[in-house]
Amino acid sequence: MKDFKQFLLRGSVVDLAVGIVIGAAFGAVVTAFVGAFLTPLIALATGKANISALAFTAGTNPPTTFPYGLFLNALIALVLIAAAVFFLVVRPVNHLMQRRKTEPDVDATTRDCPECLSSIPMAARRCAFCTAEVAPAV
Repeated sequence: MKDFKQFLLRGSVVDLAVGIVIGAAFGAVVTAFVGAFLTPLIALATGKANISALAFTAGTNPPTTFPYGLFLNALIALVLIAAAVFFLVVRPVNHLMQRRKTEPDVDATTRDCPECLSSIPMAARRCAFCTAEVAPAV
């Protein structure tokens, strides 16, 4: 039981749980936004009364209804959630990681051997892979 308690109180598990709860709440907010604001705006532009009510029926006994307007609402919500996550989470984190990077770029410290095309340090005078002599880097 002690191991299970340590597992639950580990930071990554708690962070993951918080992230899932916040993500679900964010998804609900975006879905409500799409249903309350974007769908009526699209309906105004298309001339339809309500895009979420769009459907077609097939068959005669009994007829089957396919509510493709609900699918359009979900698709718009998905695109908005993906855009929000990308622009509000992924890009800022990538930018922050790029700024915190302390190691030099690998391409700036290596060059290709003219004989075997292996990656060797800029200051090398002999290739470690094919042992060919190489001219000093300019």
